[in-house]
Amino acid sequence: MILRNAMIHDAVNREPYQGDILIKDGKLVSVGPQAAAGSEEIIDATGLHAYPGFVDAHSHIGLDGYGGPTGTTYDYNEMNDICCPQLRGMDSYYAMDAAIPMALAGGVTTVATGPGSANVLGGTFLAVKLYGKTVEEAMISPAVAMKCAFGENPKRCYKDKCDSARMTTAAKLREMLFSARDYMQRKEAAEDDLSKLPKFDMKMEALIPVLKKEIPLKAHAHRCDDIMTAIRIAKEFDVKLTIEHCTEGHLIVDELKAAGVPVAVGPTLTNASKLELLNKSWTTPGILAAAGIPVSIITDSPVIPQQYLPLCAGLAVKAGMDSFLALQAITINPAKHIGLENRIGSLEAGKDADIVLTNGDPLVSDTVVKTVIVDGKVLIS
Repeated sequence: MILRNAMIHDAVNREPYQGDILIKDGKLVSVGPQAAAGSEEIIDATGLHAYPGFVDAHSHIGLDGYGGPTGTTYDYNEMNDICCPQLRGMDSYYAMDAAIPMALAGGVTTVATGPGSANVLGGTFLAVKLYGKTVEEAMISPAVAMKCAFGENPKRCYKDKCDSARMTTAAKLREMLFSARDYMQRKEAAEDDLSKLPKFDMKMEALIPVLKKEIPLKAHAHRCDDIMTAIRIAKEFDVKLTIEHCTEGHLIVDELKAAGVPVAVGPTLTNASKLELLNKSWTTPGILAAAGIPVSIITDSPVIPQQYLPLCAGLAVKAGMDSFLALQAITINPAKHIGLENRIGSLEAGKDADIVLTNGDPLVSDTVVKTVIVDGKVLIS
């Protein structure tokens, strides 16, 4: 397949350029120079703008489903155990969620989705392309991060059971990480001697990839003190970290920059429904990006419907964010945030052929998505 004569916004180069996109076997073969046509299907993209498929680094689509009686689609929080790292978002993902085709029609092609924030440790996020009938067909990575949460949500959900203060939340996370580190060290010391192996513990097993820096802690943190607690614990245990929501990030710019952690900002198109959201502002992603901090913009879908991800980036631009950095905040930055930048997030040779064709700037509300291509297949036209 060749997309001929498109205005290409590759999310790497600031300035767009006219050119062709050659696709073969679901991958981008070349981007920019005129592609010689053989037997390939040719799509005339004259007058259209080509963007990478949009990426959301933090969603609950497929787990917190669209429609249905209350409770029937609630599959994104375990409410009986405050620490459950052994849970896998992939085991709750419903590929037939009605929100998925709506998101795809809006140009969103890849999301990281998984457990909510009721638990101190909630389980693993997976990454999916927004098509397919099963999680196996949609999934491109079964575990991109381990969800943890600070602030008001764990306190609210477990206040009558085991958690009524921020220091309790932090202590429970530390306890789990201490236990997992001890479990891992005992396993390593035992080597092949089965008699010395610690008793199998599924929770501890689930945290070993975090301790080995194979996946980050994905830390739900709105308020600046919660953000700093997440950073402090990550340093203490020498683990990778991403900050999710980062509502008060603009109040601690220097500290976030010094920590060197990527941040995902949102959902901002909502009411301040709890105390820790009082400082919510559309200026936050722009302020952080201008300071050189890797910023993704997120919907936290279904808090904001998934298809409005580009609109959220547009509202950040309206509040002062550089428009190219806003585009990167819904393409290459979230791809890096979830560790999949080698496959998605930009239009570069060798990457997955995930492309959105529009009649203008997708960050502007009246722009129309004309075509969506995922893995080289035209899914919306």
